[in-house]
Amino acid sequence: MAESEEEVDVLVQRVVKDINNAFKKNPNIDEIGLIPCPEARYNRSPIVLVENNLGVESWCVKFLLPYVHNKLLLYRQRKQWLDREALVDITCTLLLLNPDFTTAWNVRKELVQCGVLNPERDLYLGKLALTKFPKSPETWIHRRWVLQQILRECRPHGGDRKELGGAGGGADAEATPQSERLQRVLQEEMKVCTEAAGRYPSNYNAWSHRIWILHDELSSTKLWVSMHVSDHSGFHYRQFLLKALVGELSFPAEHRGGTCQPRPLANASLYSHCTNGESANTNANAEDCQRTGSVSELFEDEMELCTDLIETYPGHETLWCHRRHVFFLWYHWRLELSQASRLSPPPLLNHAEEAPEGPAHPGPAEDGPRSTQQQQQQAMDVDGASGYTRDSKRLKRGPLQPRPALPSEHNFLAKIMSGCRSPEQARFAAAYRKWLDSVIGQ
Repeated sequence: MAESEEEVDVLVQRVVKDINNAFKKNPNIDEIGLIPCPEARYNRSPIVLVENNLGVESWCVKFLLPYVHNKLLLYRQRKQWLDREALVDITCTLLLLNPDFTTAWNVRKELVQCGVLNPERDLYLGKLALTKFPKSPETWIHRRWVLQQILRECRPHGGDRKELGGAGGGADAEATPQSERLQRVLQEEMKVCTEAAGRYPSNYNAWSHRIWILHDELSSTKLWVSMHVSDHSGFHYRQFLLKALVGELSFPAEHRGGTCQPRPLANASLYSHCTNGESANTNANAEDCQRTGSVSELFEDEMELCTDLIETYPGHETLWCHRRHVFFLWYHWRLELSQASRLSPPPLLNHAEEAPEGPAHPGPAEDGPRSTQQQQQQAMDVDGASGYTRDSKRLKRGPLQPRPALPSEHNFLAKIMSGCRSPEQARFAAAYRKWLDSVIGQ
C-alpha cells in the first residue's frame, strides 16, 4: 500500500483515471456503490465495473477523497491551475463520493455555462450520486438549476412558442427536436425521483423535486394558453398537470405512488386538521395544513387566470370549458376531503353573498377578512413585483378575487352578463350558470 505522499498522488491519479475510463467503457452505468475492503489485497485497480454497476473498494476512499477535495479547493483559491478536462474528472470523482460538497457543484455550473459540460451529462452524474445518496440536498438543488438551463434552451420566448412536445394532446402539434429533448429529460427526471424515493423512506427531497417539476410545467404553459385562447389542447394539458399536482400535494410522501398519473384526492387527515380551528401542534398536522393550503392556492390561481382571460377575450368557448373543469375538480377535491374526515359537506352550496367565517387556514369557499388598505395594495400589485414571472405583464384588476365557490361564481356570472356585448359570451355564461345549478347545486 502506498505510504509516502508521492506514492499517494500516483495512486489517486490512477484511480481518478480509472473512474473516467470506466465511464468511457460503459456510458450506461446506472448505479454506484462502495465495496467493503479494508485494505488492498491485490495489485489491481480499486475500481470495479460489473455490467452497469460501478464499485469502488472502500480502502482507497481515505486517500481519494482528501486528494480530490484539496485539489479543487486549491483551484478555487487560485493556488493551482487545472484545465477543464481535469476539472470535469476531479469534480466527478469528488461528487460520486461526497455529493453534498457545494463547491464542486458550483464548478460544474460554471462548466455548463461556458459550454464545456453537457447539461444532460451533469444530470446523469447527479442520478448516479443519488443511487448512493438518495437524500443528498445539494444534488437535488443542482438538478433543479440544470433543469432550468435546459428549460430555457428548449422553450423559446415570444409568440412563436410551441406547445411542449405535443403534450397538450393536439394531433397536429408538431414535435420539434427541442420539444422532444425536453420531453425526454422530464420523463427521465420523473424516473429519477421515483427511484430515489424507493431507495430511502420518506424522501421528501425527491417528492418535493417531483412537485417542482409539475409546478414549473404548469407555470410555463400560462403564457402559451393566454396567447392561444381558442386552442383546447393547451388547456387540456393544464388540466392534466393541475390534477397531477393536486394528487401529489394531497398525500404525504410515504403514501405517494410511483407514477405521474392523477390519483384519488381525498386524505382523511387534511380537512379535519385544517378546518376544526385547532392549532397544529405536531409536524404531521402542520404538513397536512400546508398541503391543503397549497392545493387551494393552485385552484385560486387557475380560477383567477380563467377570470382574466374570459374578461379580456369574450366569446371563447374553450375558456368557459376550462373554467368548468377546474371548478368541478376543485369541488370534488373539497367534497372528498370533507367526506373522508366525516365532517359535514363544505359550505359551498350556500348561495348567500358572504361565505361563513373561516378558521386560521381558510378553505376554498371561505373568504378571510381583508382591510381596505390591503385591498388597495392588492389593486396596485404589478406582476414581477410580488413573485410573478415576467411572462404575464399585466396589472391586476381590482382587489383580490374571492375564492372559488358557488356564491362567487354567481357573482362573476352576474358581472359578465350585466356588461356583456357579445352574444356568444352571453350564451356561454348562461350555459355555465345552468351547469352550476344542475350539476354542482344538486
